[in-house]
Amino acid sequence: MKFVKFALVVAMALCLTASVYAETQSVKVSGDLTVRGLMRGNYEYRGSVPGALVNGLPQTRTGYNVDSWNIAGAAAVPGVNQSWWMSTTEVQIDADLTDNVGTVIRLANERDWNVQNKNVAINTTIAPNGLGGYTSNANDFDIGVDLAYVKLKNFIYSPLTVTIGRQDLWFGKGFIVGTNQVFNNWQANQDTNLNAPEYTTFTAFDSIKATLDYDPWTISGVYSALWENAVGEADDVNLWGVNVGYKFDNYKAEAEGYWFFKADNMLDTWNLKHNNDVHTVGMRGSFDPIDSITVAGEVAYQFGSYVGARDQITSMNRSAWATDISAEWRGLMEKCAWKPKLGIEYIYYSGAEQTQNNDMGIGLGAARASGTYTGWDPMFRGKFDSAIREFVGTYYNSYDYQSNPTGLPSSGDASFTNQNQLMFSGTVQPIDSVLIKGNANMFWTATHYVPNMQAVARREAAGWTRALGAITGDQTLKGYIGTEFDIQTTWNYTEDVSFGLLTAWFVPGKQIYKNADKLASDIVGTCKVSF
Repeated sequence: MKFVKFALVVAMALCLTASVYAETQSVKVSGDLTVRGLMRGNYEYRGSVPGALVNGLPQTRTGYNVDSWNIAGAAAVPGVNQSWWMSTTEVQIDADLTDNVGTVIRLANERDWNVQNKNVAINTTIAPNGLGGYTSNANDFDIGVDLAYVKLKNFIYSPLTVTIGRQDLWFGKGFIVGTNQVFNNWQANQDTNLNAPEYTTFTAFDSIKATLDYDPWTISGVYSALWENAVGEADDVNLWGVNVGYKFDNYKAEAEGYWFFKADNMLDTWNLKHNNDVHTVGMRGSFDPIDSITVAGEVAYQFGSYVGARDQITSMNRSAWATDISAEWRGLMEKCAWKPKLGIEYIYYSGAEQTQNNDMGIGLGAARASGTYTGWDPMFRGKFDSAIREFVGTYYNSYDYQSNPTGLPSSGDASFTNQNQLMFSGTVQPIDSVLIKGNANMFWTATHYVPNMQAVARREAAGWTRALGAITGDQTLKGYIGTEFDIQTTWNYTEDVSFGLLTAWFVPGKQIYKNADKLASDIVGTCKVSF
């Protein structure tokens, strides 16, 4: 029935566009279908998952996005090999009403193929369709609104363009503002249709954006309502920002300066009315000193206040830094048939010095509610440089570091804070229709990690065993996080059809992952059709 519903909505949209065609200058219907097959294993780096028996039955655990060490549930275990299929379907309607007024609406469905929820008790007769321990996902064919906005060009006067509604926001390289994955997928930690939510298509912002185009200057202001639990409650999350850009006449140079303010009152505290205010100011620029080399850099600073626990008496001052420096060389593109490119990039996120009271990397008890919090807040970055490590703390967590889904999803070894990253990359094009990209990522800490001892105790009480020796309560870990190798091949079969293959391997560092340091892997095959 959900599929029929989807078909009817599309048909109605097409009929509507046909009926109003005479009242518009043009209407364009487009879309795409993306099918992915995934094989991944050992995302918690243990290599094998011992389990306890209850009533003689092996127990599985709840979704690893929330708390992968509560064995009362019945979702997939990330430590074992997994394979499944998923698809994303999108239909977009662009309507130009006049020369200066246009609208965009995009409807989308994303789902894993026919995944059943398992709830098997002793003496249960196994049967499909919910008759014997299996229940299908009732939201499989839900249709969501990915984009819905109106764009007003030359609004009031000619240089001003105003965009109102659900829209994509991307500034610079997406280092600070690029995608709205976390708030669009807040329930992804519990109810998502995707077991790989990093591939979600729902990344837009409900926002108002005004852009002044004074070539070569561009000035943008934005407001976005990100979270509204109840209209009458002061627990909103909102984003304000200003971005100023300039394009130079020489060296293909460009520069941007920005200020983005995230007012986050989501955390339910007993003592504070306002908690996590994050002001992010920064600058970004790039230029080509010679035709074959591009150099780019970005630096950002965060200030404001920080609250990480509901019993915190006062908020802490916030002070954090992040940098992104890169270079690309294209010297052989015109000389070699395979058109090679090489790149190098360094990324730094400052981290909070952790103690046993702050062992989740985000939560601070009342006794620690003083001083300055120096952990980097990821804001809404859309720039992702690795397939596995990039999403640790957002969608996945490892064996040695507990997840913390109470506030913004995080974990003690989260990839978006307390980290240095060095990446070597390259691309080749063996034939015109095939592009191969590869990168090697090296990660190490900016300050100390502390394994969560409560999580360790709970694991042992539940019957899990630690692979390597004990962790002492005052032990802190600092050093090499691990290495990731990614290779992505894209074949443009036709103008509209492409195939892709992504292979990724993450090798955890023994300094940081004492109890689990086995290889994690990810293989993703893709078929995409655009129309």
